[in-house]
Amino acid sequence: MNRFILAGVVALIAGGVATSTLQARAAADTYSATATVKGPKGPVTAPVVIVIERYTTDAERSQAVEALKKGGAALKLALGKMPVIGHIDVGGRTNPVKYAYARSVASGQLVTVFTDRPILHLGEKLPNAKPKAGYDLAFALLNLPGSGKGSGELGPAVKAKADGGAIVTEDYGSEVVRLTDVEKKK
Repeated sequence: MNRFILAGVVALIAGGVATSTLQARAAADTYSATATVKGPKGPVTAPVVIVIERYTTDAERSQAVEALKKGGAALKLALGKMPVIGHIDVGGRTNPVKYAYARSVASGQLVTVFTDRPILHLGEKLPNAKPKAGYDLAFALLNLPGSGKGSGELGPAVKAKADGGAIVTEDYGSEVVRLTDVEKKK
């Protein structure tokens, strides 16, 4: 499944043209959510916790953007060289976060997170779904309104590439993993 995420929305490619980038913080930000995906016997849910100890710098973002322009393999290599800046836990599976970029938008805040390895290969042959070449990243997009709980998406195993002014992710699985009840813990 392909998803187009406009560069004006996701800050991996887009710079802070319309809004300013949120600065790296000294204290960790912790986000919680519930991941839901359609399963063969109905919806399947899992708790999600994302901890960001610091956000990606502008220099790191530029490196990721340049790598993404070269393709998903180059992005994976670039992310692999970046420091661990947090972690994402999905139903007890934990991956190091290598990229976390937050930006203010009129409705609140958008946070984009990438890991340099998949969290889980969701497919028809669960629990024995096998990795496929190229589906070697994971990402989360959190949409946090100014007040109340937000929403988002989780790509537990994705390919990523640039397509003009958009990031295109292709999921390993055929169903989108929705994030609900997204909130920043205080």
